[in-house]
Amino acid sequence: MRDAVDRILRQWAHARPDLDPAPMGVLGRLTRLTRLTEARLKTVFAQYGLERGEFDVLATLRRAAAPTGMTAGALARASMVTSGAVTNRLDRLEAKGHITRRTDPHNRRTVTVALTPQGRDLIDRAVAAHLDNEHRLLAALTPHQRDELAHTLRTLLLSLGDTADDEPPQD
Repeated sequence: MRDAVDRILRQWAHARPDLDPAPMGVLGRLTRLTRLTEARLKTVFAQYGLERGEFDVLATLRRAAAPTGMTAGALARASMVTSGAVTNRLDRLEAKGHITRRTDPHNRRTVTVALTPQGRDLIDRAVAAHLDNEHRLLAALTPHQRDELAHTLRTLLLSLGDTADDEPPQD
């Protein structure tokens, strides 16, 4: 069976036989896969009243933060988005009652973000549904194929400089 990228590769082979379009086979499929999966992921997030970025912040706080929370700067680094984007997400999550923000009395520039009990309950339910959804999205692959794909993608990401520290800085 052929996918939409196969058609594009055949067209390039015909239009420019002097070029090797093989990278398009990989990167084109990754791009299409991202579009298809994002739509399915958003559906689950919406069931919990969350946007993707809000889910990411809550999930980061749940998995990486100490019980007292983490600084807004550490959260921005762990989320890999700009501090402005994190601030907007935090504003929305605070308005919904999912997080609290506390200013350090010794350094007013430092803000600590923590989940509220409501936020913790929400992310615990949402992440379970999210993982069920991801399992469904990968159901066409065997466990071995998933492991191989994860390893291959990790190798590619590392070659492009996408590395992570073991622990995000807490400021």
